[in-house]
Amino acid sequence: MMDDRTSRPGAPTISQVAEAAGVSRATVSRAFTRPDMLGADTVRRVMAIAKKIGYVPNHTARALSTGRYGNVALIVPDVANPFFPPLIRAAQVEAEKLDFCVFLGNSDENPEQEEKLVSRFSTQVEGFILASTRLSDERIRAARRPLVLINRDIAGIPRVLMDSGTGVAEAVDHLASLGHERIAYVSGPKNSWSNAQRRAAVQRRAKLHKLQVLIVPAQMASFETGYAAAPAILDYRATAAVAFDDLMAQGTLAGLAARGVAVPADFSIVGCDDVLGAMTYPPLSSVSNACAEAGRVAISLLMDTLKTRAVRDIRYVLGTKLVIRKTTGSAANPR
Repeated sequence: MMDDRTSRPGAPTISQVAEAAGVSRATVSRAFTRPDMLGADTVRRVMAIAKKIGYVPNHTARALSTGRYGNVALIVPDVANPFFPPLIRAAQVEAEKLDFCVFLGNSDENPEQEEKLVSRFSTQVEGFILASTRLSDERIRAARRPLVLINRDIAGIPRVLMDSGTGVAEAVDHLASLGHERIAYVSGPKNSWSNAQRRAAVQRRAKLHKLQVLIVPAQMASFETGYAAAPAILDYRATAAVAFDDLMAQGTLAGLAARGVAVPADFSIVGCDDVLGAMTYPPLSSVSNACAEAGRVAISLLMDTLKTRAVRDIRYVLGTKLVIRKTTGSAANPR
């Protein structure tokens, strides 16, 4: 049961809520911590009275007595990457509906840092969402708290996956239809599940269209790595590229411009994630995905696990599609 104290001296207590609602203190506690154990009318009555008199539960006491913290953790590999803010915000909004707070961790693409964050958060949260995690399968399976994965496919663990392959295949089809014969894939981090899916889709579809493909490796998904990819792409004599994400595509656009290459007159490029598409110049063609929806679904799956205490093998797949803007055009030397 929650403590009768709150953080403010003289603040309304759980006993006052119980007396006004005509229920026990235990019932008030359950209304906040386990509403599924009570009737809907009882929960509504308790919540209405708590709101009216200004009662706020003591979450520290609740955690000590029930083991329920009212917190979950969301860990991402690069909080500065524009792909993640919409996902983070959607997760926070969804968690707030259920009176949960979201602790945010940034691993900076470093599995050791991610391991440290998981370890430290474990004493303060009820569960984890690992987005594009860089941890090994073994470490993920050994987690001591319930968790949900985003863009990592491990059987037996609830996960939300963005089917990048579909949209990337559309992108390669589009470039082939414009007469491009030599293309490049500006790769993302080597241990990224999404990168593996996107690279495989480029190679598979390029083979179908008999296109030649250069894979440009990168350690991090950043503007700088995209910029640095331009010389290798031009040396290969590619006329088009697909980038791992919009940030790298933006960097590649700048790298090409610095070398006097005009887009789309001389070169075509497609990004992924569609988080910068309308803000680049020219506006970037990109594979659009549902990053905000991924955040909402992940929170929903995690809350279901916390409620039922049962881990289900759920594989929730979100589709992607190509959005054509102004960075793709006919090959300079079409076949």
